[in-house]
Amino acid sequence: MRIDIATAPGSHPRPNEDWTAVAAPSAGSGGTLVVLDGVTPPPDSDGCVHGVPWFTARLGGALTELSASRREMTLAEILAESIRRTADAHRSTCDLSHPRTPQATVVMARWNADTVEHLVLSDSTLLIESPDGAVRAVVDDRLDRVPREVRRRAAATDALRNAEGGFFTAAVDPDVAAKAVTGRTPASDVRAFVGLTDGAARWVEVFREGDWADCLALVRKTGPQELIDRVRAAESADPDGIVFRRGKPYDDATVVYVEP
Repeated sequence: MRIDIATAPGSHPRPNEDWTAVAAPSAGSGGTLVVLDGVTPPPDSDGCVHGVPWFTARLGGALTELSASRREMTLAEILAESIRRTADAHRSTCDLSHPRTPQATVVMARWNADTVEHLVLSDSTLLIESPDGAVRAVVDDRLDRVPREVRRRAAATDALRNAEGGFFTAAVDPDVAAKAVTGRTPASDVRAFVGLTDGAARWVEVFREGDWADCLALVRKTGPQELIDRVRAAESADPDGIVFRRGKPYDDATVVYVEP
């Protein structure tokens, strides 16, 4: 088994709002991967006294514990229970009805000798490579379907957040777990997989430096940090987003490479 991880904040002094963990072996065999990308709150308030890093640590901790120890639960069931636990942890102190209450995108993978399970919610990405070298990107593209002119307006975007016809994140409602993209792949059909937050996926999705197969090959050969370094170089070459339009000049970036 090979596991390589790199993560970096988008800008200082703002903390890195990504969160990741790998547990291996989980429940005595195989392993589990969790990658979260915390949604940056508005400058005024998100109704929470704790902040996004607190939220992603709580949610990520619950996801890792349950996915590593409760093989009888599906990943969607684990996400629902983890959202419930995290919401209960700050329900008495925070306004969970606020549309920008702390929330996160989710990538999960869990594997054993027979099967690799996956779950993706919102705009992070899981790459799955087969033994013949083909690479499949597991994505939840609902945010991408929101027109760009809508996404430029915070209030208009928030109206579609965790709403039918819009897009979904892990926040306070356990029912959004049923909206996640899930699946299972025979372990014999998986050579490696990579979890990416959208800050790292910019190498493909924004800067067009290569396709998903190129991305996975780069991470395998040179490691996750090299991918982040190349994203940072591309961001620095276009700091105002004139050539490559994006929501933030720099974004938190996390890359996890696993050969089960």
